[in-house]
Amino acid sequence: MITLPETEVVEGIWAVRDVRLVVRRLLDAAGDTGPRPVLVAVDGRSGSGKSTIAERIAALVPGSVVVHTDDVAWEESFFDWDALLADHVLAPAREGAAVSYRPPAWDRLGRPGAIEVPAGSTLVLVEGVGASRASLAGRYDATVWVMSDEDERRRRGVERDVVLGRTQDEAEEFWDLWESEEHPFLAADRPWERATVVSCGTPGLTGLAPSDEDVVVLTSRP
Repeated sequence: MITLPETEVVEGIWAVRDVRLVVRRLLDAAGDTGPRPVLVAVDGRSGSGKSTIAERIAALVPGSVVVHTDDVAWEESFFDWDALLADHVLAPAREGAAVSYRPPAWDRLGRPGAIEVPAGSTLVLVEGVGASRASLAGRYDATVWVMSDEDERRRRGVERDVVLGRTQDEAEEFWDLWESEEHPFLAADRPWERATVVSCGTPGLTGLAPSDEDVVVLTSRP
C-alpha cells in the first residue's frame, strides 16, 4: 500500500506496462513537432524516482537529453527558478536551437560546465520537482508525474544526502525544511492533474511485479 499526501489524489488503478508503450504514449501526445525536439517534463516529489524514469525513457529514444532542474536551481531558492528554465532552456529548445546555459549562480560561485542540449536532439526530458508546474505547462508537449510512497521517498532522500556528505541529522533536518516548502507548493499547483502519464516510483508497494522492461502506471477505471 502506497501512502500519499492527502492532496495528491488521482483516480485510476495501477497496471504494468512495457516502458516502450509509455514512450509511445508520450510521443503520440506530442504529435509532430517538426525539426525541434519533443519536450517532456518528468515531475514528482523529492525522492520519488524521477531521475530513474527519465533515464529509462531517454535510453529508448536515440538523441535524447535529460536536463535536471536541480542544475538550473543550484544555489537559487527551492522553487523560484521557473523563469530561468523557461527563458534559457525551454525557449531555445522549442526553436530547435542548441542550449549551452550557465545559470547566474554558476558564474557567481565558479561552477564549471554548462547545461547542454545539442542541436538536433530528438527528445528533451526535464526532470525535477516542479518541472511541470503551471507556469511552465505550455512549454511542454507531454508530462509525467511520478508518485511514490511517503516513507520510501524520505528514506531515499535522506540516504542520498548522507552519501553527498551530510550527517544523518543534517540530512533529516534538510529533508524537513525541503518538505515544508515542497508540500504547499505542490498542493497549490497540483501538477499530477495535468500529467499525460502517472507512473509509480515505488512499484513494489503496489502488489504488482514489473520486469526490468516494465513500469507501473496509473490507468483509468473502466
